[in-house]
Amino acid sequence: MGKVRRMKLGSQGLEVSAQGLGCAGMSGFYGPPKPDEEMIKLIHHAINSGVTFLDTSDVYGPHINEILLGKALKGGVRKKVELATKFGLFSVDGKFEVHGDPAYIRAACEASLKRLDIDCIDLYYQHRIDTRVPIEITMGELKKLVEEGKIKYVGLSEVCASTIRRAHAVHPISAVQLEWSLWTRDVEEEIVPTCRELGIGIVAYSPLGRGFFASGAKIVESWATRDPRKSLPRFQPENLEHNETMFDHVSEMAAKKGCTPGLLALAWVHLQGSDVCPIPGTTKIENLDQNVGALSVKLTPDELTELESIADAVKGVRDINVVPSWKDSETPLLSSWKAE
Repeated sequence: MGKVRRMKLGSQGLEVSAQGLGCAGMSGFYGPPKPDEEMIKLIHHAINSGVTFLDTSDVYGPHINEILLGKALKGGVRKKVELATKFGLFSVDGKFEVHGDPAYIRAACEASLKRLDIDCIDLYYQHRIDTRVPIEITMGELKKLVEEGKIKYVGLSEVCASTIRRAHAVHPISAVQLEWSLWTRDVEEEIVPTCRELGIGIVAYSPLGRGFFASGAKIVESWATRDPRKSLPRFQPENLEHNETMFDHVSEMAAKKGCTPGLLALAWVHLQGSDVCPIPGTTKIENLDQNVGALSVKLTPDELTELESIADAVKGVRDINVVPSWKDSETPLLSSWKAE
């Protein structure tokens, strides 16, 4: 298997593998946590395959995913990877809270450094935007953490265009993470062009449509009891049957191309631009190996159009409003804000 190519993420010097590895599913995000030794083996296999851009968050577990990555990066492994983690989102009694105030950010960063057992985080994202705090205040603290050498690059996740602009004016943003896949394309209208205008890299999470494009409707049968995807509109019975028909059409097209539907969907994300890095998650080595194959799938403009027209038929909105999204990520203006 050939090595994964490298790409620049943003304009500040961060270089990553052109495909990353989302690590949330390893530590109980979609069901029971997987055994550490198996996941460490998977992480090492990914790195040896050239997938060196690892994505975690303090909310995964919570905390245990960062601890797992800390164990996996012992010895000389740390210097081989680009490590991204996130702050600002945590669960209280099953409800999510978002925090972006300076004291919280600093405490969260220190705690992540300790759990990961490292001196510096390569890419530190605000996981969700705290709409009570002007983004300038949040970015001011992140800028200090960069100056102190605790983080190298700053990212934002699920953020609207105006907030990206305001944040970037305080300190350069290297990456914006967003949900982008064949069936989730609303970011293309304003967010993606804004990132490109400002020279910000784009990290696409759930590039396989939360796993749907890997196996279609039957994926629902394999989910653990408390898998959060169970509540998503697209996987409800009234929408799933319709979406399975769409999946069948994608599968037919994949068969003509000599690849799986999952590879076709992942290749589509890769082909959106040289500034786009998808981070499919997996807990299986064979899936990781297969995902890497998406980098080699070529599609003509006509094939891209055909694929998009098939997926445009998706039924159901992408999410439920349990966790804030970019659509409600405006923050107060600094001039009108008073600290609580």
